[in-house]
Amino acid sequence: MKIVVRGTNWIGDAVMTTPALRELRRIFPDARITLATRSWAQGIFADAEFIDEILPFDKEKNSFQTVFRQAKIWRERQFDLAVLLTNSFESAVAAKLGGVSQSFGYATEKRSFLLTESFAVPAWKNSRHEIFYYLNLVAEIEKSLFGATRFFENEPRVDLKVSEARRIAARQLLANQGVDLSRRIVALGVGSTNSRAKRWPAENYAKLNDRLQNELGANVILVGAQDEIDVAREVAQKSKREPIVLTGRTNLSEAVAVLAEVNLLVANDMGLAHVAPATGTKTLVIFGPTNDKTTRPVGAEIIRHPVECSPCMLRDCPIDHRCMTRISPDDVFKKTLEMLKN
Repeated sequence: MKIVVRGTNWIGDAVMTTPALRELRRIFPDARITLATRSWAQGIFADAEFIDEILPFDKEKNSFQTVFRQAKIWRERQFDLAVLLTNSFESAVAAKLGGVSQSFGYATEKRSFLLTESFAVPAWKNSRHEIFYYLNLVAEIEKSLFGATRFFENEPRVDLKVSEARRIAARQLLANQGVDLSRRIVALGVGSTNSRAKRWPAENYAKLNDRLQNELGANVILVGAQDEIDVAREVAQKSKREPIVLTGRTNLSEAVAVLAEVNLLVANDMGLAHVAPATGTKTLVIFGPTNDKTTRPVGAEIIRHPVECSPCMLRDCPIDHRCMTRISPDDVFKKTLEMLKN
């Protein structure tokens, strides 16, 4: 059997689908599982043992042009079964036009008529962690095809394998950038691609950086995507002891490997905050406007200051950004110190 899985569109979401992908492999141990997803996801799933291949694509300006291109490839591959982890109408069109014999997904965006079988969105979606939303879809598929599910028998695993070769390359990359590998390395994820409201103030990160370097003698590196370079530079400029800026200077595969090699990541609610704990790295996430109950990185610790207007899920704060500004550099440094000691 040849299975195509339409992957999610954001880094954090991609990491949160790993338990569901592992369950899919359990259900179909001998199938060839292809993950159709954005090209950046190769950096996350490069060493994944639960899929057989990645079918990458990049979104074009015309979304339906992207869909038709995917559908053509899916038809050529002659997939037997499609699992749509995305909620979009377009992904259902791709499965239909791609001639996939059986297609499964949630009944969202009025797309049910395009699918072989669609499932109602669980009533608990906004109160349980997002990993269970994806896991539930696979459980529904198992019940539909085999009459029962063993979904609840296994503890969800959100972990990513990083090969030794990639780890060695990451250590070399760090050394080339001036990191002293004999000392502890703390990474700071100071950006957030899709929301300014998620960002802890740059001056706070600068103060945290200075304390980490002065009081702990730690290497401090800034990590993130190219579109987060401005805030990374702002942090570096406000710091008394300049951190090593890797933001925008690594691809995602390199960033994943680097995070696997650091001692701690302190970050906003961003994609890399999901990656780091999945590689086994201690992670502290600063939460403000988003819902930590449903989207907190699995395996990470969080720090937040409850306020009456949070979680608001807004991308820009219309008032004083109190959910983030009330978390002090001292609060974060104390938690960082505790985590490094443990």
